[in-house]
Amino acid sequence: MPYRYPDEVIEEVRLRNDIVDVISSYVHLKKQGSNYFGLCPFHNEKSPSFSVSPSKQIFYCFGCGAGGNVFKFVQDYENYTFTEALKMLAERANIVLPEVTYSEEAKKKQDLKSEILRVNKEAGKFYYYQLRNESGTAAMQYLKNRGLTDETMQRFGLGFARTGQDLLYRYLKKQGFTDDVLKNCGIFTYDEKRGVTDKFWSRVIFPIMDVNHRIIGFGGRTMGDAKPKYLNSPETPVFDKGRNLYGLNHARTSRKKNIILCEGYMDVIAMHQAGFNQAVASLGTALTSGQANLLKRYTEDVLLCYDSDDAGTKAALRAIPILREAGISAHVISLSPYKDPDEFIKNLGAEEFEKRLEEAENPFYFEVRIAERSFNLNDPQGKTRFAEEIARMILRFEEAIERDNYIEGVAGKYGMNPDSLRKLVAKYAMKGDGIRIREPVKSGIHDRAKEDDGIKIAQRMLLTWFVEQPKIYPLVKPYLHADDFSPGVYRRIAQMLFEQLDAEKTDPAAIIGKFEEDAEIQEAAKVLQTPLPEGEKTADKERMLKELLINVRTGGLQERLQSGDADMDEVGTMILLKQETERLNNLTFHLDQID
Repeated sequence: MPYRYPDEVIEEVRLRNDIVDVISSYVHLKKQGSNYFGLCPFHNEKSPSFSVSPSKQIFYCFGCGAGGNVFKFVQDYENYTFTEALKMLAERANIVLPEVTYSEEAKKKQDLKSEILRVNKEAGKFYYYQLRNESGTAAMQYLKNRGLTDETMQRFGLGFARTGQDLLYRYLKKQGFTDDVLKNCGIFTYDEKRGVTDKFWSRVIFPIMDVNHRIIGFGGRTMGDAKPKYLNSPETPVFDKGRNLYGLNHARTSRKKNIILCEGYMDVIAMHQAGFNQAVASLGTALTSGQANLLKRYTEDVLLCYDSDDAGTKAALRAIPILREAGISAHVISLSPYKDPDEFIKNLGAEEFEKRLEEAENPFYFEVRIAERSFNLNDPQGKTRFAEEIARMILRFEEAIERDNYIEGVAGKYGMNPDSLRKLVAKYAMKGDGIRIREPVKSGIHDRAKEDDGIKIAQRMLLTWFVEQPKIYPLVKPYLHADDFSPGVYRRIAQMLFEQLDAEKTDPAAIIGKFEEDAEIQEAAKVLQTPLPEGEKTADKERMLKELLINVRTGGLQERLQSGDADMDEVGTMILLKQETERLNNLTFHLDQID
C-alpha cells in the first residue's frame, strides 16, 4: 500500500466490518460447518469453492487461490487501492478516519501520483478549451462531421491539441508544475537538443479516465491521414494500460445486463451517444487478462464488437479465451456489411444495432466459422480435416455435458453425424490432443522443489490447527521454533502466530494484514485456511499431530543445515536429523485432556 493510516485505525475498521456480512453483499453464501461457501467472484466455477471463515475473518478460494482479509476482498472486487477499500469500509462502519501518516518514501510516491493527476486534470482543461476556441474550429468541425453532439463531446471531455511545440508545457509551467513532475506524466518529450516538446499536437484529444473519473492519460487522433493515426500516453505511475478500459467510468453505472467491448475511442463514444452506454474499449492494445478481470467486476456477459476486417477478427479470436478464462461469457456481434459500430449505427441506426446485439454469435460457433475458412468443405478430405479440427476444439471444454452439447450443435450446423464426431472427440482425448491443462495458481512467493511440497503441506496444516485449536500449541511449543518453517511467508506467519498464541489470542486476519504484496496475501490466506481432517478419533489426531511436528521440525532443521547455517558435513547432518526424529517419536500427546 502506498501509505498507511495508524495501525490501530486500520485494525478498528477491520474489526467493525465482519467479513461474512461484507462478502454476503457481493456473493451468495451458504453455511457449511463452521465456514460459509459460495461461488467465487474471481473465477468461473459451477461448484462453490470460495470459503469465508467468520472465526478467522478471512476468505480463501480453493479453486483459484484468491484470498485475504476483508480489505483484500474489497480491493479485488471493486478494483480499489488499499486506501480506497479502507475508506469505503470506514464509511460503512461510520468511522471517521484521521489524517493519514506517511513515511518519507511513501509520501514522495503518493505526492508524485497526486501531482500527475493534477497535471492531467489541468492538461484536460487546456485541451478542452482549445477545442472550443478559434484554434479548434477545424477539430470541432471534424468531430461534428463524425456525428458527435456538443453534449457527447462534453460528457467525454474531448479536446484538441493545436499546432505548437510547447504550448501545453508553457501553460503548465505557469501553473507552477515542476519538471520533476512533468517528466513523469507522459505528455511531453524531453530531448537534449530540442528541449521540451508537447507529445500531442494537431490532434483531437480523448482523455482516458479511471473508474473514478480521474484523468490518467490521453489518446490523440489525427484528423487526416498522418501516421500514426492514434497516439496514446505511455504508462505512468497512474496509468496502466493493461488494467484500464476506455469508457468504463461511464459503463460501470449502466443498467444494461452486458458490456460491449470494442476497439477504439470513437466506437465507444458513438455507441454511448446512440444509447448503448455499456460500451468500453481496450487502450491501443489487445485485450489483456487484467482488463478481463476488471470487466468481471461489473458483468458476466461481454459482447465483442470489433471491426469486421481481418484485424478485428483476429482480435476477437484472441479475446475469447482470455474472457473465458476470467469466467466471462462472450458473444460476437456481426457488423456486416459495415466495418465498425460507428459506421453501422450511422447507416442502419440504433434499432438495427440492438437487433445485432440480440443475435450475437456464440463464441465457439464464431471460432468454428473462422476455422472453416481454412478448409475446402466441397472436398471429402477437406471436410474430414475440418471435422478433426472441430474435435480438437471441442476438447477445450472441461465439462462432459458442455462437450456433448457442442458436438450436437456443431454436427447439426455442418451436417455431420454426431456419433461420428463424438468418436472423433474421444479419439483425440485418448491422445491428449487439444486438451488444455489448467496451470496451478502461481503464488509468486518462493519457488521450491517438488519434494518440499509435503513439508509445506505439513506446515500449513499445523499452523491452521493452532488457529482453530489454540490449546494444542502449548503441547508442541517446547519442540518447535518459527525458524522451522520455510523462509518467507510461512516463517513470518509462524512468528506472528506464535506471538499471538503466547499472548493467548489468535487473529489470522490481522496476520494477513501485515502482508502487502498480492501474492503474499493469497499465500497467507492459503496457509491459514488449510482444510483439516474431520471426525478423526483422538488417537488418530494424536498420531497426526506427532507426524506433522516431526515433518515440520526435521524439514526446517534440514533446510538450515543444508543452507550452511551450521558447520556440519552430510554424515553429521543425517545423524542429527535421525536423533531429532527419534526424540520426537518418543513424545506422547494427550489431546483428550485439552478442555
